[in-house]
Amino acid sequence: MTKGWLLRYGRRRRLVAAALAALAVLSAYAATRPTPPATVLVAAHDLPAGPLTAADLTSVPLNHPPTGVIRHLTPGTTHHLTSPMRRGEPLTDARLLKTAYTRLPPGMVATPVRVNDPDAAALLSPGSTVNVLATWPQATAHTPARAIAEAVTVITIPPPRKERDLTSTTPRGTLLLLATTTTQAAELAAAQATAHLSITMPPPAI
Repeated sequence: MTKGWLLRYGRRRRLVAAALAALAVLSAYAATRPTPPATVLVAAHDLPAGPLTAADLTSVPLNHPPTGVIRHLTPGTTHHLTSPMRRGEPLTDARLLKTAYTRLPPGMVATPVRVNDPDAAALLSPGSTVNVLATWPQATAHTPARAIAEAVTVITIPPPRKERDLTSTTPRGTLLLLATTTTQAAELAAAQATAHLSITMPPPAI
């Protein structure tokens, strides 16, 4: 009887040891198994700054995605790029206009301003620094334009809407979204109601 018990005990012990060894192998495999790539959104083609559509983005697996990468967009919500993207470039939170708002320094606001010269506005891109000048229609040829906001940053340049008929009262020019102080925003709002706005580009800081 003692011998039979010892045989059963030995067999059970070998089974337990084999199970523990198998568990150790499985644990080692799980620990060393490569992490599957994350599925992220990338540009389906070269994209300009402006609104995004479903056709502009595609989901792809990506190893080592950058910080702030976007995995999906909220359905039914309009999203805007603050700057252009190249085909295949991952979309991150820093590229979205909403992020540009939330990252404005304290005391700064996002201010839409329409300038009259679209050719001058075409020289700009998000991140450009500009001065905004105002000229009133009643001013004489010898009255200089007045600087309304100096050294303000372009957040984005929304794409123009489709042209309406010639009788439309839609303002001409190019719309810019600028990061300004609240005082500059008030000055710009008052000026663009009656004045023509133009821009100059200050030299880069050294």
